[in-house]
Amino acid sequence: MTMEQFLRWLAAWATLWIVNPALAAQDDPRLNALFEALAEAEDPRDATLLETSIWLIWHQSGDPRIDALMAEGIEAMDETEYAKAEAIFGRIVERAPRFAEGWNKRATVRYLRGNYQGSIDDIDKTIALEPRHFGALSGLGLVYLALGREEAALDAFKRALAVHPRLPGTAEQIRALEEKLRGRRI
Repeated sequence: MTMEQFLRWLAAWATLWIVNPALAAQDDPRLNALFEALAEAEDPRDATLLETSIWLIWHQSGDPRIDALMAEGIEAMDETEYAKAEAIFGRIVERAPRFAEGWNKRATVRYLRGNYQGSIDDIDKTIALEPRHFGALSGLGLVYLALGREEAALDAFKRALAVHPRLPGTAEQIRALEEKLRGRRI
């Protein structure tokens, strides 16, 4: 996709945003086109713009109260107030259990707090709701690395890269893990 094609697509997308407000984020009909374009993006800048568009949709639950909690939770995460952030994201998943990004954010905080099994459980929920969630798949790889489960980490990173071929750092992570695992097998 050229930059000109992307800008035309973005203008159409903005029109859809006004006419068709977001549903439960991962159910948003605009995501299919975004993921198709992401899979075909040759230019890393195009991929970054598409990724950003996907994240913008994923962060919108369709409920202003949930979106306000999401902003509050992200702010707490940014300020490294992880216990507070986890509690906020916990409220989100209780109130909006079909909102994948609530689960993903709580998974991230749980990872940061060293609760790896809790993080895996939340990632599983995220992926069940949005199988293309490259952020959750990549996060799963990081959790497995923290647990010393390199083969499982490699699988998770490969799944993330299959969805988002230009996901920063992922191809390098895969190469490093493949080399490490190959060295063990010799």
